[in-house]
Amino acid sequence: MNLDKSAKFLCDRIPEKPICTIILGSGLGQITEKLENKIIFPYKNIPYYPSSSVSGHKGEWVFGYINEKPILCASGRFHYYEKYSIEEIASPIFITDQLKCKNVIITNSAGCLNTDWNLGDFMFIEGYLDYTFQNNYLDKDIVYFSNIAKYYEKLNVYVKNIGIDLRKGVYTWTLGPNYETGAEIQDIIKLGGSAVGMSSVPEMMKAYNLGITPIGISCLTNYGAGLQNDILTHNAVLDISQKANDKFHDLIQIIIQNIL
Repeated sequence: MNLDKSAKFLCDRIPEKPICTIILGSGLGQITEKLENKIIFPYKNIPYYPSSSVSGHKGEWVFGYINEKPILCASGRFHYYEKYSIEEIASPIFITDQLKCKNVIITNSAGCLNTDWNLGDFMFIEGYLDYTFQNNYLDKDIVYFSNIAKYYEKLNVYVKNIGIDLRKGVYTWTLGPNYETGAEIQDIIKLGGSAVGMSSVPEMMKAYNLGITPIGISCLTNYGAGLQNDILTHNAVLDISQKANDKFHDLIQIIIQNIL
């Protein structure tokens, strides 16, 4: 990979260094429509940069401003089940680091494993569980992120004032592309998982390795298999995430203005 050339391509074309990059999860890309003075860079036009192929991921970097603060959004991510390497999946974090940006918000749409929570709620990711079995064994230890508790406490004060229930929990990473079985969901719950999805952990691991503290946010779009009678489909996930876009925009604004 020549991601240094990808980073240089972007650096030469954006007017100033972003204060934050945002990796947008499935169906959460509408926030780019509200950026001011935006510049769009399709992935296919960026030298040596991968292309996203999943519905709900446009496949473009978008530079713009939120309340006069420069932001760079990755609208479209990469997944392991698309046959990308871990390094390719973490490409947006490499770009973030090359641009000398020390703030990243990593978002996703995820299955909710707590039936006391509502679909469309957001969950602050306090740690992750690797349920991918990539090494032929399950790492049952939850990895909790250091230095982020302060972000949640401060953020929760702000969002309560605008009617957002910000949950806090452990994100569980599975490989996909199939949804989990009911038995797997029950196992993940026993291990301490609060939400489940097919992304984000490689990006979070890369961020920490580069000295960047990520803020992780899940939009809870469906209940895990067996917790309700609903049939799980990607279209249903996109429907809930798109309906949550206004609150998602408000949440991102608060993070940009008051947390970073």
